[in-house]
This record gives sequence, C-alpha cells and structure tokens, in this order.
Amino acid sequence: MKSTFAIRRTAFSLLELIAVVTIIGIIAAIILPKASLARNEAAEKSCLHNRMLINSAVERYAVTTGAYPADLNVLATDQNYFPEGIPVCPVSGHAYTLNTTTNRVDQHTTGVHP
Repeated sequence: MKSTFAIRRTAFSLLELIAVVTIIGIIAAIILPKASLARNEAAEKSCLHNRMLINSAVERYAVTTGAYPADLNVLATDQNYFPEGIPVCPVSGHAYTLNTTTNRVDQHTTGVHP
C-alpha cells in the first residue's frame, strides 16, 4: 500500500512564486536605470570619438591637398577618408557639419549638450 506521505511535490507554491517574482522585480529596478545611463554615456562618447575622427580626417586632407575642405561632402566622396561614409551622431541622429571658420566639427553643431 502506498502512503499519502510518499507522494512527491512537483510544483512550486504560490508563495514561492511570488517571492521569486518580487526578487526579480527588485533586481530589474536596480539594473535597468544603470543600463540606460551607461547606454547614454556610451552614445555621447561615441559622438565625441566620431568628431575627433572627422577632425583628424580634415587635418589629413588639409596636409595632403594644401587646403581645408569646403564641407564634409568632399571627404565623403574620397574613399581614402571614410570608405563606409561619414558617421552620424548617435546621440541626436544628425549628420555632422564642418565649421568653415575653425575647420572643425563643433560640439554644438551635432545636437549634443554644450
């Protein structure tokens, strides 16, 4: 004869499930804001890196040709500088523009915080 105590429990109780869901919710509440902040910081750093890269390409162009480019389209058409095209700002999604006075990509022209 089988005893009723010999039956094994095969499922979780409602209390156990609520405890696990609560713990997962607390962990998510802690991690998600930090992940969002890290994503924003990475986009801003990537935008800064892109500006520095474009400014370097403008300087190389000036050394090679003896004159600064009129705009970034000059660099975009030359495969020696940006074979895959000039990047866009990951923060604002806008294309970079060249300040013809300073011959630099300025921070305020990309839509990034000053």
